[in-house]
Amino acid sequence: MDFILMLTRADRTVSDCLHTLDAVAGLGLRHIGFKDVGADPGTLRQLTARIRDLGATSYLEVVSTSRAAALESARVAVDLGVDSLMGGTWIEETLGVLDGSDLAYLPFVGEPTGHPTRLGGTPGRIAEDCRRAGAAGCAGVDLLAYRSTQADPLDLVRAARAATAGRLVVAGSISGTAQIAALAAAGADAFTIGSALFDGSVDPTAATLPRQLAPVLAAVAATGGGD
Repeated sequence: MDFILMLTRADRTVSDCLHTLDAVAGLGLRHIGFKDVGADPGTLRQLTARIRDLGATSYLEVVSTSRAAALESARVAVDLGVDSLMGGTWIEETLGVLDGSDLAYLPFVGEPTGHPTRLGGTPGRIAEDCRRAGAAGCAGVDLLAYRSTQADPLDLVRAARAATAGRLVVAGSISGTAQIAALAAAGADAFTIGSALFDGSVDPTAATLPRQLAPVLAAVAATGGGD
């Protein structure tokens, strides 16, 4: 299972994202993402280029739950040249925006609402959405399992895994190594952590981001993942 470091806190790209990336550049991270809010376009352009220079895969995750803003985020992703776009629920329209690019698209499944986002949807609904995304040609799905308001998070992960041939990324509210192990056992291909690293929730004794990352990277290695 892969780990995607999100340079985000409270669903916003951290304002010092370039400096933060420099601080972890020597850790060999292979997957790094950010949100489409919190930093200006010029900064996001520099951030994308620096992630590419590190040889890592870049991800932009959509925050907005409105159609117009989500489609604009897709246009931003194309303009930035990120490798993957995550989020949004307007699958066909988003794929239309991405047409002609090399971006992989992983939409949200279920019913995301609010900010920070919460997730509505039963395991059956999640499975149905995963099948729809696959049929439309998406590379996988973005599941806010631990933001669920209706079901056990791991039940959602298992339902998504059974219905998804593509990449299953679990995002949001992951803060501990026990969750990482559980996600791997349930079949997730990757997970994201952002806020928990920046607010010190992963390891309250760790004073720096690299030290916060240490138990996460160890947990990923224990799953046999991390490319």
